[in-house]
Amino acid sequence: MTQIKDAKIAILATNGFEKSELFEPKRRLMEAGADITIISTDTGSIKSWKDGNWDEDIAVDIKVDSAQVSDFDALVLPGGQMNPDILRTNKKAVSFVRDFFDSGKPLAAICHAPWLLAEADVVVGRKVTSYPSIKTDIINAGGDWEDSQVVVDRGLITSRNPGDIEAFTNKIIEEVQEGRHKRKAA
Repeated sequence: MTQIKDAKIAILATNGFEKSELFEPKRRLMEAGADITIISTDTGSIKSWKDGNWDEDIAVDIKVDSAQVSDFDALVLPGGQMNPDILRTNKKAVSFVRDFFDSGKPLAAICHAPWLLAEADVVVGRKVTSYPSIKTDIINAGGDWEDSQVVVDRGLITSRNPGDIEAFTNKIIEEVQEGRHKRKAA
């Protein structure tokens, strides 16, 4: 059990992340007292996407190649179409997500980010949601897809879109405080 004020939370993203799906959970989690680390396949900074245009940058703290699951209490995966599509082609990013899932620690993905969960082969037999356009991909990867604001399956937290961010972030806080979950094969 970890108090949110003592939690170390990683956010894994790259260029093309949906601005609100990184910045808003980051802000809300920091306000609750969590320490946030931005992890990427890139160094320097990464650029957000908003309303069909490039937008604000955010500094990268750690490259995924040197990130350790043991250093964090939870992992957040923001969406956007480009961000998870790029990350799911990076072996280190996929491995980090799979290892995080295997640790039993809370793992949260919103919008298109469940693509990365599918690539990491962690949705099989799990209840999940996502942006509707990737519903078939999630089902084909073995997930039990449902159209809900937020879905939690043993610490695996998923949401559909930016309109779900408040519920998504509240669930992250709740799951971090619950601690690790046993995640045997479904």
